[in-house]
Amino acid sequence: MLFAPDYYRIHLFHLMGERVKGRDALLPLRRAFQIDGDPKHMYLIAAIILLSIVLIARIASKWRVPLVVIALATGVIFGSGVTGLIYFDDAVMARQIADFALIFVLFIGGFGTRYERLKTVFASSMTLATVGVALTALLTGVSLVVFLNYGLVMAFLIGCIISSTDAAAVFSILRSRSLNKRLSSLVEIESATNDPMAIVLTTLAVRLIVARMEHPLGMGLTLFWNLIIGIAIGLLVGKLGVFLFHQVKVLDRGYFYIFLVGLIMFSFGLADVAGASGMISAFFAGFFMGNSDIPYKKTISTLLEAISTIANVIIFVILGLLVFPRDLLVVYREGIALFLIITFFSRPLSVLICTTFTKFNYKDRLFISWSGLRGAVPIVLATYPLAAGIPNSRVIFNMVFFAVVLSLLVQGSTITKMADLLKLTVKTKPKPSQVMELATLHKSDLELVEIQIDEDVYSGLVRVDSLRLPKGTVITMINRKDEIIAPHGSTVIKPSDVLYVLVRSTYIDHVTAKIMDNFELK
Repeated sequence: MLFAPDYYRIHLFHLMGERVKGRDALLPLRRAFQIDGDPKHMYLIAAIILLSIVLIARIASKWRVPLVVIALATGVIFGSGVTGLIYFDDAVMARQIADFALIFVLFIGGFGTRYERLKTVFASSMTLATVGVALTALLTGVSLVVFLNYGLVMAFLIGCIISSTDAAAVFSILRSRSLNKRLSSLVEIESATNDPMAIVLTTLAVRLIVARMEHPLGMGLTLFWNLIIGIAIGLLVGKLGVFLFHQVKVLDRGYFYIFLVGLIMFSFGLADVAGASGMISAFFAGFFMGNSDIPYKKTISTLLEAISTIANVIIFVILGLLVFPRDLLVVYREGIALFLIITFFSRPLSVLICTTFTKFNYKDRLFISWSGLRGAVPIVLATYPLAAGIPNSRVIFNMVFFAVVLSLLVQGSTITKMADLLKLTVKTKPKPSQVMELATLHKSDLELVEIQIDEDVYSGLVRVDSLRLPKGTVITMINRKDEIIAPHGSTVIKPSDVLYVLVRSTYIDHVTAKIMDNFELK
């Protein structure tokens, strides 16, 4: 029923041509795309949206606009409030689609969280991801009560919705700066692990409003069950997944992808049936598998990165379609106030409290506070009260949407400048741009590494035979402006070249640094 043509006609892509009166330059286009039980127009519009995202990204590349902002803007542009090509006002369906995409985003967040990095900042990151989120929600709620005269329960709901930070935005932005390892680990791991807590708190807040569940003991038990059982099921599914991956490794790699998607959905579904948090379960299933030895792990990581990008695009386009820009004008003052409260009061104070007994200094704490970008999850959570039919939920959604966009634009564009201003950047060894996995069922410590000589950073010419690379390390190929070169000893390597190096995994960083050291810094 969900994908029936009638459902699309009535609920999803009811285009607005017949609703427009008077002169309208877009009316013929709207009528051309009118859906009358035939989904083929939907496919065309979806294709145009995806192509538009890429083209807009190309135009905006010099300003380093995050992909999530571009996807969000594209959804708004194609939505009913701007061009009117797509009319979408179904919060229930938006939540269902966004929740489904979030399962994969959270699994991938867990998969990419390295245990080696986590254990160095485990106490601090977990405190920020749990207690910090709860404190941020509470402080934001109290501020809304004091300054905007909101009711306590509604204010707490808004605080829960906007309490988590966005891992995808933080990861993509911090790639352009090298921070000290402990600080960058804390910021990245906290942003990757705080979404489940915000989801649980928001769910509880919605239940409190809808079902009038006011007994503190009941809320505490529900929170405990969601967290602990969700974590337990996630780790169990992750362990089962690792075992089964080794059993099916003789199959074609295509089956691995199917199996992986099934495991991700199973981790969520099993916890959901048990009444626990499926989102938390998905995250910890990913965490266990990402820190285990599984066949074709790097290939799977590449697939997951692609899935994460697609999932984030789907989430933001859908949420962009759900926005009516004219409604934002009604709540822009509240949206600005919410952004200011979360950015300059709730987040800094919660960070200060949670890092009181740590070795982070005031500069570190200031950066941790400023790196708390809001993103996909708060907007998705803002659909929860909409889907539950809570009064004034449209106002809540618009407020959160406005505050998140401000956060992405203001904080997202200044995080690297803040790191430079606080002098937190450090010089690190250059890293390979990509590590490719050798297709073999047998264990091997050899990796095929892609190393790009950045012409904006390095200058000079280097002969291959002057590199003195470790024994067994071979430059197998050089890509020079789409020309493929089979190198030999006298081959000259130039800036902008892309090298493909066969090297033992333990020597990757050493070989990369050794190659780069032979060039001059500009």
